[in-house]
Amino acid sequence: MIALVQRVAMARVEVGGRGIGAIGPGLLVLICAEPADTEAQAARLVDKLLKLRIFADDRGRMNLDVVAAGGGLLLVPQFTLAADTSGGNRPGFSGAAPPDQGRALFDTVLRLARSRHAPVESGDFGADMQVHLINDGPVTIPLTVR
Repeated sequence: MIALVQRVAMARVEVGGRGIGAIGPGLLVLICAEPADTEAQAARLVDKLLKLRIFADDRGRMNLDVVAAGGGLLLVPQFTLAADTSGGNRPGFSGAAPPDQGRALFDTVLRLARSRHAPVESGDFGADMQVHLINDGPVTIPLTVR
């Protein structure tokens, strides 16, 4: 699975002008499943997200995870993270899992995250979403979980 993790002061996602998920401080995570991914990778991704120490401790060092920092998670499906631009100027997306598999794995990540942390909000798989965020730091970290 591919994820792009952004530490945010706030983030929200809208579909059709209607807010469907929002958090204050925490992590906005764009998520893409790949064809070989399984529920085991989904579980490892959730574990990594909850343990990633990118929040400041009392000395200002990135030493706290989202749980210790009391932050939220906003998980947004984004198949374009699998874009292949090596063949020209129009990206190819064959590296992303087929829609049914991608939705199932995203739903697994969402379910596992909600079973271990709160608040957890999400985007809408397959929808035309507008994502609003204030990147804190900025801190943006790409993750690949195999």
